[in-house]
Amino acid sequence: MAKTIAQINEKIKKGRAVVVTKKEMLDIVAEKGVKESAEYVDVVTTGTFGPMCSSMAVFNIGHPKPKIKIQKACINNVACYCGLAAVDLVIGASELSAKDPANEYGPGEFKYGGAHVIEELVAGREVDLRAVGYGTDCYPRKELRTLISLKDMNEAMLTNPRNAYQNYNVAVNLSDKCLYTYMGVLRPQLANANYCSAGQLSPLLNDPYFRTIGIGTRIFLGGGTGYIYSRGTQHTTDVKRTKGGVPVTPAGTIAVNGDLKSMSSEWLRGASIRGYGVSLAVGIGVPIPIIDEEAAKFVSVKDEEIFTQIVDYSKDYPDAKAQSLGQTNYKELKLGMIKIHGRDIPTSALSSYYKALQICEILKLKIKEGKFSLGEPVQNIPTVGSGVNFKGLKIRTPK
Repeated sequence: MAKTIAQINEKIKKGRAVVVTKKEMLDIVAEKGVKESAEYVDVVTTGTFGPMCSSMAVFNIGHPKPKIKIQKACINNVACYCGLAAVDLVIGASELSAKDPANEYGPGEFKYGGAHVIEELVAGREVDLRAVGYGTDCYPRKELRTLISLKDMNEAMLTNPRNAYQNYNVAVNLSDKCLYTYMGVLRPQLANANYCSAGQLSPLLNDPYFRTIGIGTRIFLGGGTGYIYSRGTQHTTDVKRTKGGVPVTPAGTIAVNGDLKSMSSEWLRGASIRGYGVSLAVGIGVPIPIIDEEAAKFVSVKDEEIFTQIVDYSKDYPDAKAQSLGQTNYKELKLGMIKIHGRDIPTSALSSYYKALQICEILKLKIKEGKFSLGEPVQNIPTVGSGVNFKGLKIRTPK
């Protein structure tokens, strides 16, 4: 019997909803089967925690006396974007400190950036804000320097244009030199393989056709509550899929937003990736409402049923189109060894399965206690056949 999100929310309100983590759902389906599980379970919690470069914070710092229209600003020597209103600032997670880290730490070492500023702020620390303005009759101040914390600001929002990738490549290196990439250090001659996904716990892999996840979906974001406000950038719909509907290449993404003041540095962490730069590790949890048998089937997908492509970053990634060296599944990846060209290659994850499990448990508890209800999507996210695809840039020389 089909259920609506409104009906499930009513059960949550009355304390009668059956809420389980994705890991628990696998055991329930093994015992009861998909059909009976769909009738029994109301919500399944999913989660992921890993570096998500396409992240940023938006601040309104409030007006000093006299007022200033900020033209340029930096926080802890990390540049902000100021092309908004007078005291609105944007800081990108991957923006690096203006103090060249290579001078202090050696070539290829990046230690501090926008992601670390965000982490320090949600941890309750004060940061050093410096700003300049060009001066107007209504905004006469031309310079500002102050220590500031989140509690001093009028508003602080985490607004991330692309998070929680629906599947991603396994990165390897077939060349003779070491590569430093956003997928971590790739040693030469196929010495290691890196991946970045929570696999069977990952939210978008449990609703591969976006039947319940859409614009307006309420989520766990960075330790607080957030929302999906759009499909994410680089969202791709028409990709190869398994018989169970799971994409076998990078596919869907989500754009998310939430109140930074409600978040925690446990779930927003600055990450320094050697030779590449800085990223923000973000914790995201999405509750999947079990509205029918098909939803239960999708949410019971296992690591061994989720396949992804092995890509040589020494040759294919710098180019626009990557060629797969073959595929593997997340069960094999998590066992720590996969076979490539007949060789056993050690694997390592940039994402944390342990913390993804924690997110599932935290979100489950919030829902069971009635502190978190499901957000019903006001608009669907594009899926198969919608014509929404990520394309490479065609470079044209101006005349």
